[in-house]
Amino acid sequence: MPVSQRLVRPRNGKVIAGVCAGLADRFGLGRNTVRFLFVLSCLLPGPQFVIYLALWLIMPKSTV
Repeated sequence: MPVSQRLVRPRNGKVIAGVCAGLADRFGLGRNTVRFLFVLSCLLPGPQFVIYLALWLIMPKSTV
């Protein structure tokens, strides 16, 4: 899959909000890899969940 030029949440292939799928598409990574890294990061202390919610609100949905 080619790297996306914009950071958007896809309409297809999302699990919860599409944030991890959008990040994966933007940076050319596997969607499941980004999801796994996010879940793994939630085991560490920090604002990961808050950042996810903020990205959910900030990232626009894909128009395609």
